[in-house]
Amino acid sequence: MRRRKARELALRILYQEETQGGDPLIALTNYTQIFPYREDIIEYSRKLLSGIKKEKERIDNYIREASKNWSLERITLVDKNILRIGIYEMLYSEDVPPIVAIDEAIELGKKYGNEDSGNFINGILDSIFKSHYGKETGHES
Repeated sequence: MRRRKARELALRILYQEETQGGDPLIALTNYTQIFPYREDIIEYSRKLLSGIKKEKERIDNYIREASKNWSLERITLVDKNILRIGIYEMLYSEDVPPIVAIDEAIELGKKYGNEDSGNFINGILDSIFKSHYGKETGHES
């Protein structure tokens, strides 16, 4: 549950970065001074934000390859940033099983995206999972 809150916090900061610019880690510090969070939630958000910042070009390339009919610019800001969180956790986070990363991203999509976000996110992440791990996730797109 705390990791979900950390993902939601990271999503807020990524969205802010996308719309207003700036450094996500500074934005996180500023945001959590105004809206306090537990330290473990802030730390996991910081881990996500710094990892996504470091791997953003690769992560966005994964999105481009998996979303054949959609350019990165056409994907809603919310969905794109949920995908970034999901891909970072799925491919770069050693303590989150890939299936959990996918499930959590789908849940974020259902909560913060539009009515199609959950299915869209599932389809993109499932495609990346298959190409990266060479097997099915068991999720239906």
